[in-house]
Amino acid sequence: MNRILWQPDGARIEGSNLYRFMQQAEEQAGVAFDSYDALHRWSVEQPEAFWSLLWDFAEVRASKRGERVLLDGDRMPGARWFPDARLNYAENLLCNRDDWPALVFHNEAGRRESLSYADLYRRVAQVAAGLRRAGVVEGDRVAGFVPNVIDTVVVMLASASVGAVWTACSPDFGIQGVLDRFGQTKPKVLFTTDGYLYNGKTFNSLQRLAEVLPQLPDIQQLVVMPYISATPDLAPVPGAVLLKDFIDTSATEITFAQVRFDSPLCILYSSGTTGVPKCIVHSVGGALLQHLKEHQLHTDLKREDTLFYYTTCGWMMWNWMLSGLASGATLVLYDGSPFAPRAEVLWDIVEQEGVTAFGTSAKYIAAQQKAGIRPGASHRLDALRTLLSTGSALPHEGFEYAYRDIKSDLCLSSISGGTDILSCFALGCPVLPVHAGELQCRGLGMAVEIWGEDGRPVTSGKGELVCTRPFPAMPIGFWNDSDGHKYRDAYFSTFDNVWAQGDFAELMPSGGLVIHGRSDAVLNPGGIRIGTAEIYRQVEKVDAVQEAVAIGQSWQDDVRVILFVVLKPGFSLDAALEQEIRHTIRSNTTPRHVPSRIIQVADIPRTRTGKLVELAIRSTVEGRPVKNLDALANPEALELYRDLPQLQS
Repeated sequence: MNRILWQPDGARIEGSNLYRFMQQAEEQAGVAFDSYDALHRWSVEQPEAFWSLLWDFAEVRASKRGERVLLDGDRMPGARWFPDARLNYAENLLCNRDDWPALVFHNEAGRRESLSYADLYRRVAQVAAGLRRAGVVEGDRVAGFVPNVIDTVVVMLASASVGAVWTACSPDFGIQGVLDRFGQTKPKVLFTTDGYLYNGKTFNSLQRLAEVLPQLPDIQQLVVMPYISATPDLAPVPGAVLLKDFIDTSATEITFAQVRFDSPLCILYSSGTTGVPKCIVHSVGGALLQHLKEHQLHTDLKREDTLFYYTTCGWMMWNWMLSGLASGATLVLYDGSPFAPRAEVLWDIVEQEGVTAFGTSAKYIAAQQKAGIRPGASHRLDALRTLLSTGSALPHEGFEYAYRDIKSDLCLSSISGGTDILSCFALGCPVLPVHAGELQCRGLGMAVEIWGEDGRPVTSGKGELVCTRPFPAMPIGFWNDSDGHKYRDAYFSTFDNVWAQGDFAELMPSGGLVIHGRSDAVLNPGGIRIGTAEIYRQVEKVDAVQEAVAIGQSWQDDVRVILFVVLKPGFSLDAALEQEIRHTIRSNTTPRHVPSRIIQVADIPRTRTGKLVELAIRSTVEGRPVKNLDALANPEALELYRDLPQLQS
């Protein structure tokens, strides 16, 4: 069992939402739960009782709930949750109409704005009235080509309030990336800002849209939200209107469309590195109920909390963060680079706003660690109780760094799920200890197991992360997949009637999990399955290495491990450094993990959410085309991996 780094005290446990929920669950079930594992077991064995209690505990607002909780509960896909319910996502997020701060916005230029719950409701009402006047009805798609600003939250909630389906692209997407997404989902109304900020530069969004719009004929109205300029020049986009001319300023109330639990709320897109992105459709009730569970029970989010997740609108964590409004919390938004104007800018905001739950990526934590930044020494982090990390596996060293250099009294929650479910399979837990390198627990109501290739549970060792029972946040399906075959192929082709997430994972004696990497990126030298995260953890210990990526290269009827490294300035890959890397890997893993070749590169290609693209690199190395370069944040980096002489022998 990995070392315990943090343990909640009795006061924190008894003051948590989860503790109160457990008491109600005990009363309902008529049994005492002596551990989190016992509560989790009940939540998956009695799903109707669990999700029904959660609905009441989280005070879901609905015009009708109905008595039925689950139909066809033995089918995946095919199960239906709360089939008689009628509700509205936005109504649940706007249930408070007081002066409590709802949103606080910062950007890298030092701009700050805030909005109360009362003002948020008023502004959503005005945009919702504008959407109705524009002919938007239930089921229509409303899109955003938008940065993470207050207006983006407003228009998304307005879309949900009228029963429309929200879909968004981050404004750093190229023309083809936008067409690959909105060309499939065909929005009726498109919102954009005039530009966005990143790393000290200002980018014009309207010039890009001028090339995109002629190829998206279904868009009937483009609405521009001033951000870079108070009076944007609309000349590049004829027919566009400013937000002030689109809204109805006389509107003060919202008529919330009451839709089915499984009505579409939003469409998110897969990374698209292996082809045109999949359009994943998520439901109103599934997203709401799952997020309420993850916020209130797993993150211990309350009215007095301030939640700050560094994210763009193209990452699922933006949608996840947004639902924090349903718990009455204050959300902090940020537009810009997490390292501009200085490397500590996000910690400046955490201190200034009294953030209690700060979320970011494992890559960001690793970068802070490599840069020698010590937020606990440079900032007052008294309010911070929870640190959330996702996007990739957080290694042991990231955990150690957090407790040494950020804050010792902190619930560090490494969480894992994905765009596929708009939520998590494994999360934090405010009543459990934190073990180095482990995700604390399996999510309540999520029947997560680790299976071998033979389709049997693995009680000790690594295997496929699966979910064996339905859960409300399963997607409705994929857009333009009328018979559902693409959806089934994506998640149910590995094991019949069982969701396979595509993660290579391990269930630990503590009850936590370790994610060893993506299953499709697992290395297989000599028939032994190795997760790439196992190698990355060791390589990151080498001071000269900035970051690394590993692939399996087909070689002489087998697979050999190739490791690419980006080194810190001033270092070069010589024999001594190669030996240090190999020794570090061999000493802490097995000889099978040691790469056959170590190659220095200047950059590593990533998706726009910062994930490594091992498969795209492998395709390039082996001379196969990469189907969708526009899905990458830095596609030019792939050229560094083409026709390398070191890989020919």
